[in-house]
Amino acid sequence: MEDAFRGVADFVRDHEVWAAPIVLALAFGESLAFISLLIPAWGALVAIGALIGVSGISFWPVWIAGGIGAALGDWVSYWFGFKYKEHVAQMWPLSRYPALLPRGEAFVKSWGVPSIFIGRFFGPLRASVPLAAGIFEMPYWSFQAANFISALVWSAALLLFGDVISQILEWIWRTV
Repeated sequence: MEDAFRGVADFVRDHEVWAAPIVLALAFGESLAFISLLIPAWGALVAIGALIGVSGISFWPVWIAGGIGAALGDWVSYWFGFKYKEHVAQMWPLSRYPALLPRGEAFVKSWGVPSIFIGRFFGPLRASVPLAAGIFEMPYWSFQAANFISALVWSAALLLFGDVISQILEWIWRTV
């Protein structure tokens, strides 16, 4: 998996015009129920963030693309949970992780709308919270407001983390 993400980062470095669409797709997959459990793309997003500081890639379109991709992934997950309420727990891969959905349910019921924002930043919760919000019919517009705001914050955090790490490493390289 690490080699695939390194390949994606290398491709983005060589073809900067593809940075935003690739980040949109990675963020979508990272936020989509089921897929994010199988392919954690956050490492590639951090690596692309590192490229922003050392190349000509503009932060703003990549950040917006990451936010939109993440929000769309959660939106689809919410819709899927809303539409297929009773059947979601029996579907693969959730059928292999039976504790994941009840944890998401408890989290959504306990925290309400802020659970969408908080869940975005914690691995397995990122995949299950929007699904649980749909299953338990969190109000649509409340979900979407938290979804889009948290997606933009999450995207900025990952990209800026990569950018800051690359600048620190560059400074260390120059001073040593």
